[in-house]
Amino acid sequence: MRAAGVRESAGQVELLDLPDPHSPGPDEVLIEVEAAGVGNWDDIVRTGVWNVGPTPPMALGVEVAGTVIAVGSQVTGLRQGDEVLGHPLPLHDQGCWAERVVVDAGLVVRKPLGVSWEVAAAFPVPALTAKQVLAESLKLAEGETLLVHGAGGTTGGLIVQLAALCGARVIATAGPSSVARVAKAGAAEVVDYHDSGWPDRVRELTGGAGVDAAVNAVRGGSADTILALQEGGRMATITGDPPAADRGISVADVYVRPDATQLAELCALLGDGRLTLSVGSALPLAEAATALERAIAGANGGPVVLQVKPGRLSEFVKPGLEG
Repeated sequence: MRAAGVRESAGQVELLDLPDPHSPGPDEVLIEVEAAGVGNWDDIVRTGVWNVGPTPPMALGVEVAGTVIAVGSQVTGLRQGDEVLGHPLPLHDQGCWAERVVVDAGLVVRKPLGVSWEVAAAFPVPALTAKQVLAESLKLAEGETLLVHGAGGTTGGLIVQLAALCGARVIATAGPSSVARVAKAGAAEVVDYHDSGWPDRVRELTGGAGVDAAVNAVRGGSADTILALQEGGRMATITGDPPAADRGISVADVYVRPDATQLAELCALLGDGRLTLSVGSALPLAEAATALERAIAGANGGPVVLQVKPGRLSEFVKPGLEG
């Protein structure tokens, strides 16, 4: 089976010829992969820092979108031919950058009608992160003011959308090229993070009090983010750099986890257009190393995906081109 991954921990990403996955166990499904998400988290797996299950030689990838081609004897919610997506950790035989993958049936959900394979593949991790930050770490309530530092990125943009849907006032930071997109996502005000005094600007927008809650989605940005919070506020960071607690502010260091119930709810919003996501780059499996480099660089105008099924090109984005 064709796959992309590493022969050894911290090795170079390359095409691999791996054994076919095992037949699905009682609670598993076998998926023919159409597309797979690529994120900077995949480099953490590559280097061996994040253990997701398999050991090298292994396919990378923790986001999958594809068609169920076999189901285990005890699986009742899915059947052969269903189109699904998911963040199926822990992985079993291999990661999702492969032609076929066996996963727990309870970790994938049906793909919404009309949603492309590329968008479906890029959706699970950032969407689940956004949901878990807002609903669990911050417990954001209608009418509260939320700061999203780094709203121009994929996850930051979804956080803005979800927060606006729940009735929060969103103040966002973004670069000049992202202002219109972030405002369209639901931000009431967008502040340029290139201005070193942007936390003061955020406080000015709240009458000097500071925001009720804040999310940091910028590497190294937590120390600035906490400055924009009111005393006793709540903060979450998704970049692994929580600041020291200050002024009674609670701080959460958030790492995404699989949750099929949450993902199904998010997919319903995606399917009816209340959540949107635009893919920045789609590349073939043979260019997985380039795809990972682009994801790490983070300058793609949207998430990066691999088109795994041979010979199929997206109708809206061609491999190697940014959308």
